[in-house]
Amino acid sequence: MRNIETIKQASLITAIKTPYDLHGNIDLAGFDRLVDAQISAGVDGIIVGGTTGEGQLMNWEEHLMLIAHSVNKFSDRLVIVGNTGSNNTREAVKATEYGFASGMDAALQINPYYGRTSEAGLNEHFSRLLEIGPAFIYNVPGRTGQDLTPDLIEPLAQHANFVGMKECAGHERIAHYEEKGIACWSGNDDQAHDSRHLHQSHGVISVTSNLVPQLFRTLMDNKNDELNAQLQPLMNWLFCEPNPIAINTALAMTGAALPVFRLPYVPLSEAQQKIGAELINSLSHEAVVGDTATVINPDDVKLY
Repeated sequence: MRNIETIKQASLITAIKTPYDLHGNIDLAGFDRLVDAQISAGVDGIIVGGTTGEGQLMNWEEHLMLIAHSVNKFSDRLVIVGNTGSNNTREAVKATEYGFASGMDAALQINPYYGRTSEAGLNEHFSRLLEIGPAFIYNVPGRTGQDLTPDLIEPLAQHANFVGMKECAGHERIAHYEEKGIACWSGNDDQAHDSRHLHQSHGVISVTSNLVPQLFRTLMDNKNDELNAQLQPLMNWLFCEPNPIAINTALAMTGAALPVFRLPYVPLSEAQQKIGAELINSLSHEAVVGDTATVINPDDVKLY
């Protein structure tokens, strides 16, 4: 396991997709190929079983197996962050303990969603989880319905196991945290370049880097307004439906993953896929994970 200062050096962390085989089970060989493509592009770390990796559609046995597999295969080359958060504190504690027992470097912890709690309850939830090991706290009000404000986060950030924030509340919030010495990674791909180079974020935890990791590596390493502008339409398309619908579709379109979807996720429509294919194929072939993007044959799609 890496120490917290080493983890903080990771500027590009991919929220890695979980691919499935033709029976709807986790495709470990396919997963390894996706992760190898990330390593080849110079990505620093991966979030395993996050929202993009569909941890919400896994049972805990699958979820923890995938974290353990990632540690076993890739921990010598990548920071391994396991999403072991839950809206159930007892469940999050148990999963986090198992994740660290498997050797993950850090946990990703979200605030309780749907069954939301008070600020005092949030403080107790995160405090118990931080006691177990290094953690990123994830603020995504669009999914949880609750904003984790600096009033809550700043005291928690004093904990020895606090790594930083995955923050979706925008540049101003990120700049505020970084000014106070609280490490922050953008959770919004379309803002990640400016957050990094204009607002001093530590980097990004990215969906788009599943598809174009080399280009996101460039965006994190150097200010490049031209490339950032060029990629905005692709990033907008990847969020034309709730994530991870479009990234699942895109990786199936390029042949990087089988066109197998766990419900309630289904592929983008044919019209949406045609827009995406044009955007993907306008990029350098070497920059894209997979081959030329084509519309998926509906007969090949499997839903589980």
